[in-house]
Amino acid sequence: MSETFYVTTPIYYVNDVPHIGHAYTTIAADVLARHKKTQGKQVRFLTGTDEHGQKIDEAARALNKEPIQLADQVVERFKALWKKFNINYDDFIRTTEDRHRATVSRLFELVKERGDIYLGEYEGWYCTGCEEYYTESQFEDKCCPVHKTPLENLKEKSYFFRMSKYTQPLLDHIEAHPEFIQPKIRRNEIVSFVKEGLRDLSISRTSFDWGIKVPADPEHVIYVWFDALTNYISGLGWDGSETGGELYQQYWPAIHLIGKDILRFHAVYWPTFLLSAGLELPKTVFAHGWWTVEGEKMSKSLRNVVEPNALVDAYGLDPVRYFLLREVPFGLDGDFSHTALVGRINADLANDLGNLLRRSVSMVIKYTDAKVPAAGQAQELEQQLVATAAQVAEQSAQFLDQCAFHKALGSIWELVRATNRYIDEAAPWALNKKGETQRLATVMYHILESLRFIGVMVWPFMPETGSAILDQIGVAPDDEQLSRKSISQWGGLKENSLVKKGEPLFPRIDEDQAAELRARFESKTKDQDKTDKQPQDKKEPSPKGPAMISIDDFSKIDLRVGIVRSVERVPKSEKLLVMQIDLGEEQPRQVVAGIGLAYQPEQLVGKQLMVLANLKPVKLMGVESQGMVLAAGPGGADVCVAQFESEQPPGESVH
Repeated sequence: MSETFYVTTPIYYVNDVPHIGHAYTTIAADVLARHKKTQGKQVRFLTGTDEHGQKIDEAARALNKEPIQLADQVVERFKALWKKFNINYDDFIRTTEDRHRATVSRLFELVKERGDIYLGEYEGWYCTGCEEYYTESQFEDKCCPVHKTPLENLKEKSYFFRMSKYTQPLLDHIEAHPEFIQPKIRRNEIVSFVKEGLRDLSISRTSFDWGIKVPADPEHVIYVWFDALTNYISGLGWDGSETGGELYQQYWPAIHLIGKDILRFHAVYWPTFLLSAGLELPKTVFAHGWWTVEGEKMSKSLRNVVEPNALVDAYGLDPVRYFLLREVPFGLDGDFSHTALVGRINADLANDLGNLLRRSVSMVIKYTDAKVPAAGQAQELEQQLVATAAQVAEQSAQFLDQCAFHKALGSIWELVRATNRYIDEAAPWALNKKGETQRLATVMYHILESLRFIGVMVWPFMPETGSAILDQIGVAPDDEQLSRKSISQWGGLKENSLVKKGEPLFPRIDEDQAAELRARFESKTKDQDKTDKQPQDKKEPSPKGPAMISIDDFSKIDLRVGIVRSVERVPKSEKLLVMQIDLGEEQPRQVVAGIGLAYQPEQLVGKQLMVLANLKPVKLMGVESQGMVLAAGPGGADVCVAQFESEQPPGESVH
């Protein structure tokens, strides 16, 4: 039997609509589950919804609904969102399901049989939002320390769990298993809390009845956290027997991914319940941070809640998945901004990865008849690339095993950048011009094989992108080719496989498009705020091109024929050329263009080019450019300048 892996998200409350925090945790779990599958492990990925408790009961009543009606409605929202985010979970647990209710009752009875549950009376300050009592040392002005809302003083009969009994056993477990609570800062918080001494915990309520009844005492409803946390084993069909059942025996214990706001429930309450029942504790409870929005706390009152459906509709699925796990270390707080997201799309995804794939496939089509060539003798350049690929494959897997998602992506991008450098240094266009076909074949093979490594490694993060990369370089994106084993050594790409050019993976977003996308996002977010309807799982297409302009707009553009009089390379730049272009004026215009990988300076002298003459001057690497040369192509070596077939006078208007 192969090794197993079990990962869970929290089960999400159904008293509100899904937000970016829900998406963040669930995407992380999905990436981890996909990664483990590529390692050949049998994986179980559980998510779901928490549907009991007083605050859900109150939220439903406020909408003139029964609690189960609200739950049914919001559950579909979550399921639609996970489909939209390409979340490949194995099971979706609802706490209103019979299988869950039965497991909670069995666990309650087992803990009671151990002598750890007793009936008493509780009086204290209660927050409905937290579903928790607070001591007077934990709050000020009788307000909840989390929600800042007034606490309610309650007195009621309650069943208590002897949590105080497990203070030392829990500390012993944390000390013996440093991986149990991650990251370290969260482990230190819990250790400090537990060392103060645990108090017995009230685990039933009589003030409402929306929940699972206490066995043999239906006046009491089981405390929502005792109920909710049990989902991690009810989702495995734990049956209370010696083995716990087939799935439980096969997959437990789990890796729990959660937000830091529910750390205490998962790292104190849940393990003490399990200690009492004699069950194994989770392997790891990993608490990630919170997202702010452009420096401010996310809040409905500030109208800055990041609605995940609108985010995907505006920017696309894989860019959003990439951004959320690349931007900040998992475990620390992060700040969301549209500027940062667009920056990642343009720099990391469009410039680095998208351009790498596009120009590589274009060169194979052009130089080797769209076939993967046979590699010849590797030189030092190839040896360096192979060594980088091997190192990145090992490091990225290690980082993913540690839930260091940003480091894993950073490592993969080391290979992306190394491959781009390799292309610039190996210069396949020059080899083609010289007729060095054997050397050219070696270079092209190494470029494509590096892309195969990249496609496999990015797939858990961006499944559509990883599959597209492999598909375009002639590799079937199936389980075998997506496995980590497939990149355990260099040379897996088959000769004579056919490559094919696809749509650009990540079109660049200019300033006008960025403003349009943000406006679209904000409009959809406002629409979501105004309606309680289920979001439609339909993606609005990204704009295919620039907005339409009028003839008056076009008349503002000054396009002219320009004759190149001289060309030099910009110092310390491989791509930039500085040209002196005759536009029929007293002095030639100085124009800087990023076409130095496609053209040698002497190739351009005397050519008649199309020049945008009324562009505001800008400086590129310290050299002023007084116009723009028009060209086509994805960039790099795959660029063609716009020229005129018949001779035209310099400065002639283009219309």
